[in-house]
Amino acid sequence: MARRARAKQDLDTELSDLPPELRWREWIGRVEAVIFASPVPVDREILARVVGRDCNLDLLIDDIRAELRGRPYELVAVAGGWQHRTRKSFSEAIQVATGLGTTEVKPLSSSEALVLLCIGYFQPITRGELSQFFGKEISRDVIGHLQRLGFIAAGPRSPTPGAPYTYVTTKGFLSHFGFDTLRDLPDIEALEDAGLLSKDRPLAGDIPLGFRAGEPDDEEELEDVVPDEES
Repeated sequence: MARRARAKQDLDTELSDLPPELRWREWIGRVEAVIFASPVPVDREILARVVGRDCNLDLLIDDIRAELRGRPYELVAVAGGWQHRTRKSFSEAIQVATGLGTTEVKPLSSSEALVLLCIGYFQPITRGELSQFFGKEISRDVIGHLQRLGFIAAGPRSPTPGAPYTYVTTKGFLSHFGFDTLRDLPDIEALEDAGLLSKDRPLAGDIPLGFRAGEPDDEEELEDVVPDEES
């Protein structure tokens, strides 16, 4: 632990002894290396640890993106940070060469995708409130599966009687569906105008977020055999 702390202190982030152009190139290299090495999106606070106080991270990111134009991968803003991802136009070539994506298990049924959609828009929301939206009981199994996939987590307890847990989406949800923040969700007013989504009737048509639904909808997935109390 002491060696790690000492190494962090020894890193020269200001690079004041370098000419401006070389300083900028070094910052670019550091930031791109940190993002490349990370299996998850890297946020601004982490990147700030390797660059100087006078470094404009947004301009630096723009320069990295410019250098990656024409490459098969790009730097994307996702889940509140940045991550290297291959361009979608190369997905078929990757599948042919490696098999990745050809046997992927589709994680969501249509019912689960609908529940996740509602949590995304109306969070924090309780299981009881979700049940009211759908007019039927939302099972703990559906909530549990979405939690195991890392798409939702328990939020603050509701101020309603019994103080049930609410549910919120996670950074894993943002990362999986390619959103930087929840503001990147399709405009809810446009969905309401199209008759797809409303607080009275959550969904009346196709799922608009590109969720990869699995097996055809099973009505029983949204129901408990015996309704139980909120936890």
